[in-house]
Amino acid sequence: MNRTVAVAGAGSIGVAFSLLFARAGFQVRLWDALPGALDRAQSELHARLEMLDDYGLLEETPGVIAERVTLHEILLEALQGAELVQECVPEKLDIKREVFQQLGAYSEPDAVLASSSSAIASSQFATATPARDRVLIGHPGNPPYLIPVIEVVPSEFTSSETVTRAEQIYRDAGLKPVLVRKEIEGFIFNRLQGAVLREAYCLVRDGIASVDDIDEVMRSGLGRRWTFIGPFETSDLNTRGGTESHAEKMGPAYERMGAERGQHDPWTPELVADVVQQRRALLPLDEWDDRVRWRDEQLMKFLQRFKAELADGETTPASRAPGAN
Repeated sequence: MNRTVAVAGAGSIGVAFSLLFARAGFQVRLWDALPGALDRAQSELHARLEMLDDYGLLEETPGVIAERVTLHEILLEALQGAELVQECVPEKLDIKREVFQQLGAYSEPDAVLASSSSAIASSQFATATPARDRVLIGHPGNPPYLIPVIEVVPSEFTSSETVTRAEQIYRDAGLKPVLVRKEIEGFIFNRLQGAVLREAYCLVRDGIASVDDIDEVMRSGLGRRWTFIGPFETSDLNTRGGTESHAEKMGPAYERMGAERGQHDPWTPELVADVVQQRRALLPLDEWDDRVRWRDEQLMKFLQRFKAELADGETTPASRAPGAN
């Protein structure tokens, strides 16, 4: 492979993206203008590669992968030949506008300009450059070399060609792109995470449970299932008859819980019908029993591995159980 990407910003996310792309065989040009940033990034890159190697997660030696990452103090040099530029500067609108003005001016004419923004929509800074049709959000899980989902969020200015190219580049790097069809603050990842956090804070505030007890419900309960299935599939498999049956039984209770927090978003019949249709397209009801068995097998595999680690002398406390969060 002789493909090049540029990473603009050498903080923790910039290093993580550099590792991700280099591990996938890309040449990576990492840029930062802050004094000392590149030296710290190089040290952090080597440390993370060594950790991955210790766990047997590399197909090449850390040194070979690290050699694919070059460090640049001059942005123009870093952008040369890059088919994608992954911006990883601080989450401040004025900084992003300034950086994208430069990226639009000096990047390759067909380069995808992707921001790692966690909440700021790209339409707020894409207007800083005439290359706005090449600008979109590429929001990763953290760290992206361990959490493969990446949200691809175009703005009204983004061309369909740019979206298609971005998705393919991310797939080639081993990521799983999810298209966010409309701009919305926080996108999908942080909206789901924020919903859980808001309720968690309320439960602490109201004296319902301690911080650690709430975390225990997640790491030993919800989190174990959510490791391999999401909330829609979880509810679909929780009740015989699937999503339609679950919504009928639990929808009113969830509506009351939401109203208690000042949120009125009932599961209307039309909305439930839409979700049911999408779930049944993914899993016909005549395959429901087999999928439930599969779910249980995944949980058993997790417990088998965790039990084996404890038997081998693993000292990780149960409250920090791997895979449970």
